[in-house]
Amino acid sequence: MITSLPSLPIGLRRLRDAAERLTTPLLPDDYLAMINPLWSARELRGRIVSVVPETADSATLTIAPGAGWRFEHRPGQYVGIGAALHGRFRWRSYSLTSVPTARTDTLTITVKAMPEGMLSGHLVRGLEPGTVVRLARPEGDFFLPEPPPPRLLFITTGSGITPVMAILRTMDRRGSMTDVVLVHSVPDPEAMLFRAELHDLRDHHPSFRLHEQFSRRDGRISLTHDLQRLCPDWRERQAWVCGTDSLLEEAGRVWADANRAPSLHREKFASARIGNASAGGSVRFSTSGFAVETDGATTLLEAGERAGILMPFGCRMGICRTCVLPLTAGRVRDLRTGTEHEGGHQMIQTCINAPAGDCVLDI
Repeated sequence: MITSLPSLPIGLRRLRDAAERLTTPLLPDDYLAMINPLWSARELRGRIVSVVPETADSATLTIAPGAGWRFEHRPGQYVGIGAALHGRFRWRSYSLTSVPTARTDTLTITVKAMPEGMLSGHLVRGLEPGTVVRLARPEGDFFLPEPPPPRLLFITTGSGITPVMAILRTMDRRGSMTDVVLVHSVPDPEAMLFRAELHDLRDHHPSFRLHEQFSRRDGRISLTHDLQRLCPDWRERQAWVCGTDSLLEEAGRVWADANRAPSLHREKFASARIGNASAGGSVRFSTSGFAVETDGATTLLEAGERAGILMPFGCRMGICRTCVLPLTAGRVRDLRTGTEHEGGHQMIQTCINAPAGDCVLDI
């Protein structure tokens, strides 16, 4: 589905307008892609410049974005990336590890290959420089405010260091490193991302303190028992925590018990779905004439596919917007936020919305 992107450069716009008048049945963007695969007004794209190993199972990918990209992300935010694998595009979100600046033409993400993750392993070990990928705009509330708070605490495990690395690099680049404590846990030194760079930051900034915890040697971090020892003034600091679900849950309890919940910021890409299996309704597909009854925990995309409708889809997780369709009547509910949307030709993402009563989709 076509989505609006920032204007192309004037030369590309003229070429695209001319192509629109002269070409059929292909879309103008199809001809632009023949000239340069990064030129598209329908989606954001990028070319892989390099894949540099960081540890045995992780790598940093440098990406040159194409038309429409703006280097305006906040340090700590993440980006969606879609790559072709086994005949279809698969999407995941990864933290941007590069410093946001207009004086560059590339961005970086650092990916850890997960045993159960097909795409992460492909990005780390199977993606060749020159490959064109799809991109989604930066998102996320886990970012560094401006100006930085005078006292900061970061607690991370494993690849949870990646958004914090962007924050630290930005503070270093801007000369704004405040009183910072980083508590980072990994199984062993060989598994630690950016270890040499973190040591260099520690050596150059007396206000930056680093605690490394190697769980195979030192055991796992327990915020309940270890936090006071690791950072005695943690209650007076703004805290950012990124890591395992258990770490995030424990941090939530500890900060809440201390009446300090507003000073805690947690990063988690996948949000729990807010669905109600007992709710739902009839989903009618107006063009095809089909209708299907479904509950309030089943997405419109899934309902359509079960009815045999050829539904547009991409990432299936609310990033790429390939699945967007007009909601002509009724109500639907966003399973990530619980927000309800009213019909009237409103464009909605079918992969993250479920019926909140009877509704009609224009397909």
